[in-house]
Amino acid sequence: MSSEPRSSRIEARLAELGLSVPIAPTPAANYIPWVRTGNLVYIAGQVPMKGGEFRWVGKVGRDWTLEEGKEAAREVALNVLSQLKTALDGDLDRVVRAVKLNGFVNSTDDFIMQPAVINGASELMIEVFGEAGRHARSAVGVAQLPFGVAVEIDGVFEVR
Repeated sequence: MSSEPRSSRIEARLAELGLSVPIAPTPAANYIPWVRTGNLVYIAGQVPMKGGEFRWVGKVGRDWTLEEGKEAAREVALNVLSQLKTALDGDLDRVVRAVKLNGFVNSTDDFIMQPAVINGASELMIEVFGEAGRHARSAVGVAQLPFGVAVEIDGVFEVR
């Protein structure tokens, strides 16, 4: 048996997509970023934060287009993966499947395409995990989100 570390299938897939999982952001309030119970990991709501700074601040439908909102959701999905990776001691290959994502879109009253915005996150999960990335989902429009960001997403994952 080789003492070489086995290569991560998911890390290789991320590299193939030109993506990397950022360092998991620290909580912005009094909560923990993930909880594991049995074979499920619950990821607390993540927002578009990179390098300690909030990004994508504003409303979809006023400050951001649908396509930009979708890009914001994709960035938030990477933060979801960063928390998941931390919960799994750095090994995303332990993910059995994405179970559910809840997406919240800070949008104008007349914006009705929240599901299309959250597709940015859903599509990323499928690109990364293949069929195991398909999940149940909610996509909701809200009047405001913490720190004024455009998108917040939480998730549930089955793991081994």
